[in-house]
Amino acid sequence: MHYHQAPPAPPPARVPRQVPAGTASFENRTAELAELDDWLTPGGPGGPGDPESVGSPRIALLSGLPGVGKRATVRRWVERARDRFPGGQLYVDFARLRREGAVGGDVSEGLRHCLRSIGVAEEYLSGDLAELTAHYRSHSADRRIVVVLDEVSQPAQVRALIPNAPGSVVLATSRDRLGELMWDGARLMPMEPLSTDSGRRLLARLCGEDRVRAEPEAAARLVEWCGGLPVALYVIAARLAVHRRLTLSALAGELADENRRLAGLSPGAGSPGMGSPGIGGPDSNIGEEHTVSAVFTVAYRDLPQDAARLYRLLGAAPGRSFDTGGAAAVGGLSASATAPLLGALERASLLDVGEDGRYRFHDLVRLHARDLADADERAAALVRAMEYHLTGAAFADRAIMGRRLRIADHEERMRQADPDPFGQAQGGGKQAALAWLEAERADALAVLRAAAAHGGMDRQTWQLAEALTALYLHHRHLAEWIESGELGAEAAARDGHPAAEARLRALLSRPLMDLGEFERAGRELETAVQRADEAAAAAPQDRRLTLLRGSVREFSGRYWDRSDPARAADAYDSARALSAEAGDERGVAIALYFMGCSQSATGLQEDGLATLRDGYERLRALGDARMTARAQAAIGTAYEALGRTAEAVRALTEAARALRAEGATHYEAQALETLADIAERTGDAEALRRQLSRAVEIHEAGGSPRAPELRARLEAAEQSAG
Repeated sequence: MHYHQAPPAPPPARVPRQVPAGTASFENRTAELAELDDWLTPGGPGGPGDPESVGSPRIALLSGLPGVGKRATVRRWVERARDRFPGGQLYVDFARLRREGAVGGDVSEGLRHCLRSIGVAEEYLSGDLAELTAHYRSHSADRRIVVVLDEVSQPAQVRALIPNAPGSVVLATSRDRLGELMWDGARLMPMEPLSTDSGRRLLARLCGEDRVRAEPEAAARLVEWCGGLPVALYVIAARLAVHRRLTLSALAGELADENRRLAGLSPGAGSPGMGSPGIGGPDSNIGEEHTVSAVFTVAYRDLPQDAARLYRLLGAAPGRSFDTGGAAAVGGLSASATAPLLGALERASLLDVGEDGRYRFHDLVRLHARDLADADERAAALVRAMEYHLTGAAFADRAIMGRRLRIADHEERMRQADPDPFGQAQGGGKQAALAWLEAERADALAVLRAAAAHGGMDRQTWQLAEALTALYLHHRHLAEWIESGELGAEAAARDGHPAAEARLRALLSRPLMDLGEFERAGRELETAVQRADEAAAAAPQDRRLTLLRGSVREFSGRYWDRSDPARAADAYDSARALSAEAGDERGVAIALYFMGCSQSATGLQEDGLATLRDGYERLRALGDARMTARAQAAIGTAYEALGRTAEAVRALTEAARALRAEGATHYEAQALETLADIAERTGDAEALRRQLSRAVEIHEAGGSPRAPELRARLEAAEQSAG
């Protein structure tokens, strides 16, 4: 009798809850919420309950000026309707993706974010836009979800993220009306600034009904001068809350006087799709004499001098968010001195703090703060932000990557900045370092851009780009990696540092190949080889440059693996020889592993097996358990190609066990599939089901697009067994 375990049940779906909470003092926007209910609620008139719309996810686009309340309205609706979406909530901020450098690739990055959020592992996120879109639709087919997309700028950003499940909803916000989305069945909802009555109610809720009732004319003027924008009303209310004796009339008079001397902000001027050159849109009461800038200026003048200085510097610094440490660095202050200043800015409603502990400006407030900074403050903010991110990235790189090849030498920088924020004594380590880089990645990329444009900071630019690859090698934000690599390589070239340029161009080939841009990846690698050879020729005794020459050839081998395995094997052999010349035993072992795989791929099975065995023994002697197991799996595959089935099964079984112990389940699944192929060929039905069962478990847990194919194969094997 044979006992068979049932096939593994699919893992429970991850339920993301990503939509940020709304504001406590929300002016109810009754008409807009009612329109959303009408359009999106099952059974409502025109909603998904109508016979003609069953099975079609619904889309609504709220458009309007910055600060008009689009996000708050969407978040309030989601809060009220959350029980309708058992599959969860997905949230993508396209403004952030654009700031992070995903221009031209923000749709792909948005898809990757959503797929990560529902449990898809990084190794399955390297496809092109079409593949990612298909993957997303497959994963969303069985879950009713609400998808919130902030600050979309093109219809494709919405279209790619429409889920498949009936009853799902997409809520998007934009400064533009994006009329093309009507073809996708979207309801277009332009949002006007708050009416005088609504603005008055919000002001009363924020600072007290009695104060507003006592001075109705002054309250009306304040609402008018805020342009009906809730963000400006919050700033007004914060000042009135702090200064209880300040009357609405006095504040209105102060604002009126201020405007006589202000050029004023016009962040909404010519806002595409809004049809008006003024900040308030077509129905706004704001003109050139009364601007939102005046509201922020009044709050700014009320700040203590040191808080006002920090406000200007933070506005001038690249990036949009910061923790206390980052703010302290930009201000040139200690963290203990900075915390109360951030508190003062938050109390004035000039800063928001999220659940993650990071502070953020509203876009309009940041523009105001930046415009107040003088040239010296802007330059100082950039230099200090660069120093902060470069030092943090240097520590994080070391915590994550250990003794990897680096061109930049950060030892003196890290000694001066001691203690190590990610050292074991501080309870840190690799995961803490990755978490810090992930939190700071948007701002680090903004610093790179600003430094590259500023001039005179080329060395810091390429050094930061090199350190950031520690993040990108683990969390593959491909569009950001490409931009960071480009900025770093160009800065290294301007700095006259061919070794740094070679290193960055070689690393740049990885995300390019992940995106299928092979021709460009090849050009980058060709330049990398040339620059590495130039650098080594100028300093032939420098061991690190010999290692660099070997490293870029290893990258070249990975490039040639896909089209010319023989040329790849030559590149790996060259990398092996250079690593041996530099005395890098691990480099030799890694090159042997890749070279053996290439030899096997060209049909040189005996040569490949010998090379793989050599690499395996060296890796085992070095104690590198993960790479040792990968080499053993490759040896098992080579045995199978040579018809040595028993040895193949033994090697692959041991490798799969070791890879599972190391948490390298992606490679474990590859070994298991080879074992399943052997079992099917040899007629071992029990082994076939066992290997496929574990492979299915891995692929489904990681959200692999191959999971359905493998489960179908497993079910067929179960049926054959009766």
